[in-house]
Amino acid sequence: MIDTKQKILDAAEQLIGDQGYAATSLRQVIAAAGVNLAAIHYHFGSKDELLHELLVRKAGPVNEKRVELLERYAAEADGAPLPIEKVLDAFFAPMVETADANPQFVRVMGRIVVEGLLPAVVQRSFQPMFSRFVTALRRAVPHISEEEFQWRIHFMTGVIAHTLCGVPGGNFQERIDRLIRFLAGGFHAPGVRGAER
Repeated sequence: MIDTKQKILDAAEQLIGDQGYAATSLRQVIAAAGVNLAAIHYHFGSKDELLHELLVRKAGPVNEKRVELLERYAAEADGAPLPIEKVLDAFFAPMVETADANPQFVRVMGRIVVEGLLPAVVQRSFQPMFSRFVTALRRAVPHISEEEFQWRIHFMTGVIAHTLCGVPGGNFQERIDRLIRFLAGGFHAPGVRGAER
């Protein structure tokens, strides 16, 4: 039997994936979960806390695998900067199994990015992991300025959002393979003429 907390999380995941975080009310969640409002306040306290726990229950294990893979690649590189493709692989590869098993969660993450909530989500729940990847990416592209690097991180976030929201065709592994090739090309590109100093 599914406990009340899991029912609420499952209902929230379905609703947020279908219609977005802003459009999902706690009343809709309690109706879909078949619980009362007191249950949400007891288990989560707020809509923001509900979102946090929804993300952590599936993204937490993915992030642990990401860090493990990044550390393995770093050990193999023996102190040298990792190739951009290796950094991207460490970031994306652990998503595939979770995404294939939980397509609705992929939609939730896409909604989070599209609604502009990702910076707050990363800051609250995933900052140590994300910082490690940004540092590894920066070491991989010393040829571009910091300003150019920040633009590429910004563009990468947009491409990830588009990919997570459901690009037609192919399974998730194929999407990730294409995404890594595309992003690697973008990071390897020379800086904007006149912007590099």
